[in-house]
Amino acid sequence: MKKFLAIYTGSPTSANKTQWDQLGEQERRQREAAGIKAWRDWMTTHQAVLVDTGGPLGKTKQTTSQGITDTRNNMAAYVIVRAESHDVAARLFQNHPHFAIFPGDAVEIMECLPIPGQ
Repeated sequence: MKKFLAIYTGSPTSANKTQWDQLGEQERRQREAAGIKAWRDWMTTHQAVLVDTGGPLGKTKQTTSQGITDTRNNMAAYVIVRAESHDVAARLFQNHPHFAIFPGDAVEIMECLPIPGQ
């Protein structure tokens, strides 16, 4: 089995987020409750392949040879899963609540490769 890092992405200026922000408070709360339940159900359904349950990501700092700066990206959360192949790992996230219920944009899945020479 291979390991895969899945990054949940979302942009504060996406159409999904704009539509979400336009919801009335009651409807947004109902969708949040449904989304949280669906996310927990997804985690329970896939618990056998979860390597790291991950979680939300906070503000970003970038370190370069020029120093440290505050920066932004569209990464919202992460999880690490185990799967036989990249395609199998990607299929785990089809219709995921991150974008099916919440205003997230996508889930990007990449294989965690071994360090060369080890």
